[in-house]
Amino acid sequence: MSHTILVVDDESQITKVLRGYLEQSGYRVVIASDGAMALAQYKHEKPDLVLLDLGLPQMDGIEVARRLRSTSNVPIIMITARVEETDRLVGLELGADDYITKPFSPREVVARVRAVLRRAGAEPSSPEIVRAADITIDLTKHSVLRDAESLDLTPTEFNLLATMAREPGRAFTRLQLLESAQGDAYEGYERTIDAHIRNLRAKLERDTKNPEYVVTVFGVGYKFNEQ
Repeated sequence: MSHTILVVDDESQITKVLRGYLEQSGYRVVIASDGAMALAQYKHEKPDLVLLDLGLPQMDGIEVARRLRSTSNVPIIMITARVEETDRLVGLELGADDYITKPFSPREVVARVRAVLRRAGAEPSSPEIVRAADITIDLTKHSVLRDAESLDLTPTEFNLLATMAREPGRAFTRLQLLESAQGDAYEGYERTIDAHIRNLRAKLERDTKNPEYVVTVFGVGYKFNEQ
């Protein structure tokens, strides 16, 4: 059975885009355009996750989150144009599971939904085999094949490749890759990821001067090339 996502936002274009991406990913989507409607939809639909905009008319998202948290542990991802740290902290202190700032990539929102549902125990775990282009990554055996050739990667290189290959075409910042490689309690400087990428390319690419798998996204970071 598909999971139900309640999207709460008063901007119809945003809800339309999110509905399209989420439904394409296999989720059932219900929409609410204000706080009162969100609470009513939650009571009626019992969604598995709530995507909640803070800047709602009449009853804002903070109050909606407060009321939801008074009776439920449903996962909440807040979406907002507010960039002040205090707003983010208030949302997290109320029990929001994640926080996304507008403008955002709809694909990133879908990825965050999957991650939060997985942490909540509602989403099946990632497949043990990841295939992208002619690369096969066995997450259980910690092995990588390029065609039939085995590649000997360090744990950091393996984690970086697996992270990018799961979502071909998505641009990851250096910080995102550093956190993926080293966890939430990472230590180090964002630019250290460049050295890991150089080492990964030396083992992965046929021509390191013209990489075909891990490519640079200038001003952002890196991505696994869609082929």
